[in-house]
Amino acid sequence: MKTLFLTGATGFVGRNLLIRAVQNSWRVLAPVRDPAKLDAQLDAEKIDRSLVEALSTDPTKWPSVRADLAVLSAGILFARNRDEYFRTNVDWTLAVLSALPTDTRTVLLSSQSAGGPTPSGLAARNEATPDAPLTWYGESKLALEQAVRRLPDRRVTILRPPMILGARDTATLPLFQMARGWIRTKPGLRPKEFSFISVDDMVTAILAAAETDEPGPFYVASRRTITDLDLIETAARVAGANGHTLHIPQLLVRVLSAVVDAVPALRRATPSLTRDRAREIWPGRWVVDGRSFEQACGFVASDSLENALRGAFRHYVAGGQLPARQSASGVIASPT
Repeated sequence: MKTLFLTGATGFVGRNLLIRAVQNSWRVLAPVRDPAKLDAQLDAEKIDRSLVEALSTDPTKWPSVRADLAVLSAGILFARNRDEYFRTNVDWTLAVLSALPTDTRTVLLSSQSAGGPTPSGLAARNEATPDAPLTWYGESKLALEQAVRRLPDRRVTILRPPMILGARDTATLPLFQMARGWIRTKPGLRPKEFSFISVDDMVTAILAAAETDEPGPFYVASRRTITDLDLIETAARVAGANGHTLHIPQLLVRVLSAVVDAVPALRRATPSLTRDRAREIWPGRWVVDGRSFEQACGFVASDSLENALRGAFRHYVAGGQLPARQSASGVIASPT
């Protein structure tokens, strides 16, 4: 039986990877802050608990850890200050890596934010494009990558996914809540262009990366790009909603982000709209070229935007976070 060491097992990508691993009869070692949350998720997915062992998040308390593959997917997406991002995304992740045997095959999940938006004049950002992160989150991910690359004798491949969509996400719940209304809002008067990848494709990409010793970092994404309008309208269609999209001037969003940053209760309720994280809203293009990873690992993303959002919607409905959509007759229908 193979063993997977997995950080972020209760998060979005990590949870989907855990399910895939158990389906393939892997044993999973998972450092988690909240073992009860992990247990609840295992019960919800009807996963055999004997295949999953929860560990402390303190690497000094671990027994000797041996694993066929380590995937480091944990990280803080939203924090109150720069130090908090760096304590978890850099310091803790490096402590975890140091506690693993040096020959452990490892895949590190970074982020497109470590590189930054697509520079003006380029069709897409690739691995040769100079890094220019805009936020503390992006800076922390880049600092982690740089620290890992300095470590001797480590078999680590670094992946930089863009927007990830699919089942068991939490970040797209506000998108669906908005999409179900009569008025939907979009920052900026012009469409913004993005790369994306479905979570099912992301899990496949992680397992493909485990088969190469190329260190990366690699951008990994669908070959199709989308706009923010595509995202909103597709979410509405999946949810069976009708409405109109209202374009909000970016100046107004900037003012709102300053207000959110100044009020602690608003920061907690809307962490993606603080002045730091809102810096990633302003650029018009977050497009990456994933061909280097495709060539290195023989991976091509195949899932569509609609299928990824349908998976997310079904999960929210199953979890009671969203009502099932209404049919044309007004009768509540299950998502298809």
